[in-house]
Amino acid sequence: MSDRRSTASVVSGRTVRRALVMAGIGGLTAAGLLGPGAASAQAAACPDVEVVFARGTAEPAGLGRVGQAFVDDLRSDLGGRTVGTYAVNYPASYDFLQSAPQGADDAGAHVQATAASCPTTSIVLGGYSQGAAVVDLISADPGATFGFGRPMPASVADHVAAVAVFGNPAGRIGRTLASASPLYGAKTIDLCNGADPVCSNGDDRPAHSRYVEAGFPTQAADFVAAKVARHGASDVRINASGSVG
Repeated sequence: MSDRRSTASVVSGRTVRRALVMAGIGGLTAAGLLGPGAASAQAAACPDVEVVFARGTAEPAGLGRVGQAFVDDLRSDLGGRTVGTYAVNYPASYDFLQSAPQGADDAGAHVQATAASCPTTSIVLGGYSQGAAVVDLISADPGATFGFGRPMPASVADHVAAVAVFGNPAGRIGRTLASASPLYGAKTIDLCNGADPVCSNGDDRPAHSRYVEAGFPTQAADFVAAKVARHGASDVRINASGSVG
């Protein structure tokens, strides 16, 4: 049985890597249209909401085009609430075996630090393309993709109000985050643009660079805003042993 699980994990990892290669192609297209990204500085005081977003392959450092559009729409939806942002600090390079785990380590560390220092802040996780894979690694990762196997502690889920991922390579193997994560699935929106080959078995490569134009950041922001409005520490209760109760 363990051999079968190991084989399945290797096959899944290879499929995700192939999707990430295609994500890189789309990332270059998107990056060519962008100027330097600008991530909002986190306020000194704890914000009402903290968005932790990982950009796609080859995008300039910052939130990325999809991430910035998502944050802008979310701020509009949340009205008077303060919204801080954190652009995951990672290469977003074509060396996916190194890049995505680096992003996962950075994102996971920031989320846990925020949960500890700002316990009443509602955290929102987000990612586009390779950045979506980064979010997968810290919130689900049932097959230890890329050998990572370091998802965040279960107790952190209390502090995460919602998750929004776009062009998620895990969709290629039928493992969307919404279906694969017991802790985060119910508060996740996992969006794939039609026949985007990075997240589906389709072949519309330009679709991977058109998430903003297709209105997906707005759709995700509406979903996340509703989750944030209902977010509370009782959403997921963790007992003393650390298991979900």
